[in-house]
Amino acid sequence: MPPEHVRAVSPVPLKDRFSQGLDAPICLTWELTYACNLACVHCLSSSGRRDPDELSLDEARGIVDHMVDMKVFYVNIGGGEPMVRSDFFDLVSYAVERRVGVKFSTNGTRMTPARARRLAALDYLDVQISIDGATAATNDLVRGEGSYEAARRAMDNLASAGFGQFKVSVVVTRQNVEELDALAAIADEYGAQLRLTRLRPSGRAVDSWEALHPTAVQQRMLYHWLAERPGVLTGDSFFHLSALGEPLEGLNLCGAGRVVCLIDPVGDVYACPFVIDRQFLAGNVRDPGGFPGVWRESSLFRSLRQPQSAGACASCGSFDACGGGCMAAKFFTGLPLDGPDPECVHGHGEAALAARGTSPRASIGHSKVARDGTPLPVPTPVRFRSPART
Repeated sequence: MPPEHVRAVSPVPLKDRFSQGLDAPICLTWELTYACNLACVHCLSSSGRRDPDELSLDEARGIVDHMVDMKVFYVNIGGGEPMVRSDFFDLVSYAVERRVGVKFSTNGTRMTPARARRLAALDYLDVQISIDGATAATNDLVRGEGSYEAARRAMDNLASAGFGQFKVSVVVTRQNVEELDALAAIADEYGAQLRLTRLRPSGRAVDSWEALHPTAVQQRMLYHWLAERPGVLTGDSFFHLSALGEPLEGLNLCGAGRVVCLIDPVGDVYACPFVIDRQFLAGNVRDPGGFPGVWRESSLFRSLRQPQSAGACASCGSFDACGGGCMAAKFFTGLPLDGPDPECVHGHGEAALAARGTSPRASIGHSKVARDGTPLPVPTPVRFRSPART
C-alpha cells in the first residue's frame, strides 16, 4: 500500500506519475513466512504452514541491500506471523542498521515483555498489532479463540516497554464496522494510531468474503466516518469509497505494480499483497537481476503501468474518483479487471456479481499449493489461549 496520508500540492499530476510506475516501490510488502499459530478466516495468504523453501537469512539480507540501493521508502513486513521466524530480530536489526524503515504486522501472540523492550530499543521501526473487533466476541470469531486477549496483552507490553506510538490495525468487516468508535477508543487508550484496511476476497477470504464484507449501507457509513477522521490511517485502502464525494486521504489509485508490490516467503514477487495468484506473478528475487530486475523489467509490471481501460465503468461519472476500484477484489470475485468493483458504491458491482451468477471463486494461488503444484489442505485453526490480562 502507499505510505499513509500522501498529500500532493498538485494531486492530478502526481497521481498520473505514480500510475506510470516509479523506479522503486514506495512501499514494499514482504511476507517473511507462511507459518502462523493462528488461522484467521480472512487471511489474505491462507497462512498456517511454513514453506520449506523460505528465503534464508542471507538471502533476506540481500533483499534489504537492494532496498537500500533502490531507496525504497519503507518495507512492510508480515506473514503469516513474522515473529515465528527464529531469525526475525536478526533481519529487522539488519534493516534498521541500514536505515531501511520497517513496519511489521503481528498478531501479538509472541510479543512478550522482553521482546517488546527489544523492539522499543530499535529506531526506524513501526509495529502494527492486528485486532478485528473491539471485543473478544467479535474479534475471536475471525481470528480465533484467545486472539483478542493476546493482542491486548501485546499492546500492554509495548506500552510498558515505552515503545511509543504503535498502530492498532483493523480489517473492516460487517461485524466490526459498528465498533469503529470503540476501536478508536482502544487505540487512544494506548496513545496509538488506529489503522483500517479493506477486506479483500483473497486467500481464505475468498470463502468468507460474502459473509464478512460490509453492506452497502455500512460502506456509506464508513466513508463518512473516515472523512470526519483524517487522523485514522488507511493505507489508501478505501479509494473505491471516494466516488461518494470528496476523495479520502491518499493517492486514490490502485498501486499494484506501480508503487507497491509483494515479496512472498520463497521470493516470488506479486503485483500487490492481495493478488497472490500466478496470473499476477512478476518473477522471483532469486532470478538473475534480483528484486530490482523484477521491479524494472517484469512484463506484468510494465503492462500495469500502461494506461488502463475504464471498460464497463467508462460511462460512470465517478470513474476519475475511484479508478474502477480494487483489482484484487474484482479478480477474486470473478469479475473482469476492467469491470466495476464488487463493492461499487453506486451498486454497479452488485449488478455485475448477480449477472455473473456464481459465488467468489477459489483460485489456487501460491499459498495454497506446494512448490510442485500439489494442492494443500486448508490448515486447521490453532486456538491461542492467553492468560488473563492484569
